[in-house]
Amino acid sequence: MVNPSENPFMGNASSFYQSKAALKWIALAFSLIIGFASVLYTNSIVEELKEREERYIELFANTLAYTSDSDNSENLIFIFQEIVTPNNSIPVIVVDANGNPSIFRNIEVDSSKNDQEAMAKILKKELKIMEQEYEPIAISGTDPDDPSSYQYIYYRNSDLIYRLRYYPYIQLSVIAAFVFFGYVSFSYSRKAEQNQVWVGLAKETAHQLGTPLSSLMAWLEIMKIDDDLKDKEVTKELEKDISKLELITSRFSSIGSVPVLRDENISKLIKATVNYLQKRTSKKVFIDFICKDDVISADINKPLFDWVIENLCKNAIDAMSGEGEITIILKEGKYGDALIDIKDTGKGIPSSKIKEIFQPGFSTKKRGWGLGLTLAKRIIENYHNGKIFVKESVVNRGTTFRIILKR
Repeated sequence: MVNPSENPFMGNASSFYQSKAALKWIALAFSLIIGFASVLYTNSIVEELKEREERYIELFANTLAYTSDSDNSENLIFIFQEIVTPNNSIPVIVVDANGNPSIFRNIEVDSSKNDQEAMAKILKKELKIMEQEYEPIAISGTDPDDPSSYQYIYYRNSDLIYRLRYYPYIQLSVIAAFVFFGYVSFSYSRKAEQNQVWVGLAKETAHQLGTPLSSLMAWLEIMKIDDDLKDKEVTKELEKDISKLELITSRFSSIGSVPVLRDENISKLIKATVNYLQKRTSKKVFIDFICKDDVISADINKPLFDWVIENLCKNAIDAMSGEGEITIILKEGKYGDALIDIKDTGKGIPSSKIKEIFQPGFSTKKRGWGLGLTLAKRIIENYHNGKIFVKESVVNRGTTFRIILKR
């Protein structure tokens, strides 16, 4: 095996996937800072405009008070042209002491319809909105001591302020949607590229295994002809190992192709895998298979499913440093699914690393490629529409993987 630190491909992949989560958080923090700054800046502009409109309304009120004086009647036309008329953005309603509108500007009213009742309803509705935003400005009449001579100016923020207030949120939403669809497209293309790499690597591995496998099969036939070797245990075990190599080659050849799923007895498959591993594992490792119902079955691809169980058991043996107990439990789930728990008594996985273990390149072994669990996840979830995850892991006590297969 090649040390990942010495491998230019897996070393870089491992560091990339391990730092990907940190890069995501940095990008998210940077985006939030930009969004927060944009909202603050826009709000500061809105506040300035609100202050300007308030001063404008005060000037409007002073103008009405000024024009109510008969001595200033010669300036009435000039003031309305220069101050009142230019207000084409701030909604304003002037009412008398009884609350009856006398002047209004920038209120959407269909002037083509001479419907006073409809107009009164619109102005009444606008007055309620204005009352909630700002206190009305009182204008004294000809007799300041007579309340009935007073007028009141109601107003609210212009539509421009409303648009500016919500503009950064709309802008950020559009940008977020653009980034989201861009990220989804990029992820899809990256996964498609990864799939091509997986397929190419798997098929090339199967091709490379073919030549030495053919040679081993020829040597096995020679051993079977020899009367001194054909009945010996070593010949029988060698035949089993060659069959296993043929199965491995078949597994690699299946990557990238649509696997054929058949209804298989899961208990028998796991028992066969356990028996094969137990003879080729240290005597200090004990593999216990527990199944109360031997008829649990599911639609699976036998070579690929065997690969997953074998891979998880080998990882467990490595985690236990070649000494400990592996317990495999097969049972029916609450919703009729097949549940497979593979528990070891190894060193466990830190909680901070659990989310990373299925990523390509992640390995706790000095000479690991970090591909076994990634392939197991792809086989269970992509090919069998199931789930595989870490059910429980305690440092220095062990780890339990769970596989869920739909039945």
